Parts: sequence; C-alpha cells; structure tokens
Amino acid sequence: MTLGTLVLMIGAIALVLTLIVGMIFKAHKNWVMTFLQNFSGALFIFSGWVKAIDPLGTAYKMEQYFAEFESTFEATWMSFLAPLFPWLSEYAIGFSVFMIVLEIVLGLMLIIGARVKLTSWLFLLIVGFFTFLTGFTYLTGYVPNDANFFEFSKWGPYVETNMRVTDCGCFGDFLKLKPRISFYKDLVLLVPAIYFVFRYKDMHRLFTKSMRNIIIGVSTVGLLIYCLSNYVWDLPHTDFRPFNIGKDVRATKEKEDAAASEVKVIAYKLKNKASGEIIELDPETLVKDFAKYPKAEWEYDQIRSEPSIEATKISDFSISDYDENEITDDILNEPNYHFMFVCYKMKLEGTEGIQKVMRDTIYAQDTIATQDTIIIQPRIAEIRERAEDATDFIWAKAYEQAFRESINPLAEAAEKDGYKSYAVVGGATIDMVEDFRHTAQCAYPFYQADDILLKTIVRSNPGVVLWKDGKIVHKWHLAKLPPYEEIKAKYIE
Repeated sequence: MTLGTLVLMIGAIALVLTLIVGMIFKAHKNWVMTFLQNFSGALFIFSGWVKAIDPLGTAYKMEQYFAEFESTFEATWMSFLAPLFPWLSEYAIGFSVFMIVLEIVLGLMLIIGARVKLTSWLFLLIVGFFTFLTGFTYLTGYVPNDANFFEFSKWGPYVETNMRVTDCGCFGDFLKLKPRISFYKDLVLLVPAIYFVFRYKDMHRLFTKSMRNIIIGVSTVGLLIYCLSNYVWDLPHTDFRPFNIGKDVRATKEKEDAAASEVKVIAYKLKNKASGEIIELDPETLVKDFAKYPKAEWEYDQIRSEPSIEATKISDFSISDYDENEITDDILNEPNYHFMFVCYKMKLEGTEGIQKVMRDTIYAQDTIATQDTIIIQPRIAEIRERAEDATDFIWAKAYEQAFRESINPLAEAAEKDGYKSYAVVGGATIDMVEDFRHTAQCAYPFYQADDILLKTIVRSNPGVVLWKDGKIVHKWHLAKLPPYEEIKAKYIE
C-alpha cells in the first residue's frame, strides 16, 4: 500500500461518515469542518492502530530518536538537555503506549465531537510534535555525518544516507514512508489542526455528553489492555516485519544481496567547498576531467541506480561468534530444525568491581638420563597467587530464571532429539556472556548480532524462533512458550 492509496481510503471513509453525520444524525454545522473532523479522526485511528499492534516497535523508534537527540544537544550550548534523553529512553515503552492510546482516542474524539476545544488543542500539539520529529529526520539528510545538526554552515546537498533516523515510524512497520513524504504529510495536517483551534465551535457533536465520555473512557481502558497484550503477554497478533512466520529468509537475502550487487554509480554530484557551486557529472566525464575537480576543492557524492528489489532488514541478517567468525550461512543453510534464542539486550541489575585470586603455575624441567635415552620430565616448581581486577555481573533474577526454567529445558529436550539450540545476543561482551552462561547454566553456544536486527526478528526478550532450512517455522513470546513436546507435535514434522 502507498500513502496515496491510504489517503484515498481514509477520504472515502471520511466522506461516508460525513454523510451519516449530516443526513442521519443531523449534527453537522459546517460540511467542510465535519469532513475534516472525520478525515483527521480516521487517519489518527488508523495510524494509532497499526502502532498499537506492535507497541515495542514504536518504543524502539523512540529510543533511536532519544539517542540521536542526546548526541545532537550534547555538542551545543543546550547540552543541559542531553541527560534528559537517556532517562526518557528508559521509559520508552510507557511513552509509546501513552502516545498510541492518545492518538487513537484523539481520533475517536474528533469523530464523535467530544470536548471539542480540548480536542482541537491536543490535535494541534500532537501534529506539531510529529512535524518536529519528521522534520528533524528529513533535514538530517542535509547534515554531513561529521557535522552537528545545529552547525547550519556545514549543511550541504541532501544525501539520504546522512539521515540519523531512517524513517519516522508514523505507520509502524505497516507502511514505510520516506522521511520527506512524512514531513510533508504532517505539514499538510497542520492546516486542519490550526483550523480546528480557531473554529472549534463549528465542530459536530454526536450523542450526549455522558455517552461521549463513556465511549472515550471504555475505549481508553480497552486500548491499554490491547497494547499490553501485544508485548507483555504475547507477540503482536499481526507481524508486518520482514521476519514473519513462514518467511524464507535465505532466499530473500540472496535476492536482496543480488539486487544490491547490481546497483551502479550513474553519476557524481560535486560541490565546490569555496563557492558552494553544485554540478553533476557522469562517471566517464569525471574520469576524463578528474584533474579539474581536486578533492581538496570539491566534495564528492555518488548517485546510484535504484536496486531492482528494495532492501529490507533481512539484508542486514548477520550473526557471528565471539571470535568474529561469520556463521550466518551456517544458520541459514542448516537443513534440520533448530532453535534460536533471541536476546537483544541481556538484563543486568548492576555490576560490582571485585578482585579475583589468580594462580600462575611455574614449571621446571628435570632431565633424566637412562641407559638408552634422555627424558625431559616437567614438574611444578612454584604456584604464585596474584590479585586481578574483575567485574561481577549481577543479573536480573527474572531474566536468569527465564533461561533456567523455560529456555534451558527446551534446549535440553531438543538436543536429545538431535536439534541444535543457540542464543544470539546484542551488545554483550564475551565476559558478560560467559558469566551469564555460568550463572544460568546454559549449555548451548552464544553468538552475537546487531541489537536492532534482533529486535526486528522477534518482539520478546528473550524470544524463541524455530528455523528449518533458512525459513522461520514459528516464533514465541517467552510468556507463551509451550513445552518442547507440544512444539514437536505441532511444528516439527
């Protein structure tokens, strides 16, 4: 689906609602206002609903924004704001659920005409907030990677790869919009938002005030429960991400990699560092006149052809062991069933600095002469003890318990039937992994991958993925993980 198709669908729904309000309820005061109420309300309900299916996805997107805002403000006179963003990041999921529920409820309030003055101002504030986010995302395309957003003198030509956040997440994973399109969409929405504030008395109102309040109250509670059900108790009931159940990851990755390899440089965009002049040259002309454009005076930017297949997160599927050996192909080409335990972040309660007593054994060699030969016999000459600084990792009890009581029994039962198991973690050092394996008594190997990739694969930490021959057979939230025998009966042929 494209944004144009979505707008037409929302427009059609808004038109039907407008006719119902005007001809059945006889509640309209201004046809234009009623249509804009219904259009904006339906758009907000749809936008919020596709995010409510996957609240963690919105939370992860917020974490990206908070991290980028922290680094952006840290290098300016507004550095006092920087510490705020790590704190906000800790509560990203709560903020995500709040914003999702607010968006849907606000859309409903527009359609039924509840608390019109409050609704108008809230709608303007939310649209303004979204415009700020999408505008920041889009405008970072003009900011070179070695420059800060507020260093306006260093801004250059728009380069998509310069963008700090690749998409705003306006419609979750259901519909990915280019940041420029998202920004323009929000600028357009500012028009009805401002109109509502100044003409809120023209808004239609459906039902009685008490009934409107009941509808809003029941909807708010129901939406909170719905959001929680999609990440606390289970995986999202609909998976819009590329690693959905049944996906042939190996075949998709091969196609995307092949398409990426066929991308060619079709032109170069050059910017004169002194004058700001921008010119575009094809590769042949640039090679011929290369001496005219020394890199000391010109900035180079490649213009590439579009791949025949748009890349997804599957293109980034890469897993390695802690010796930096790539094992991606081993996983995707494993013909048998195997279990992947996904941990995008290993949960620590804290760390302590400790000293470990290390023993160094010093050997000596004795030479023993016999009648036929000489034998070199090693012996322990001395054992020296020394203190060494180390870190004691204090693991979250619930996290460790999840492995002991759910993950490990599954791995042991699968191993008996000849099916491999392994964990893939993000952002963990080898010392952390070895400490956790010893603490939680995990007998299977641990590998590493990008944490964003792992968040995309399964919305649970830890989560379980059953693979076979490069395909995802099934996925489970930890809270819904069935015993191995049930998995074997239903999913392992």
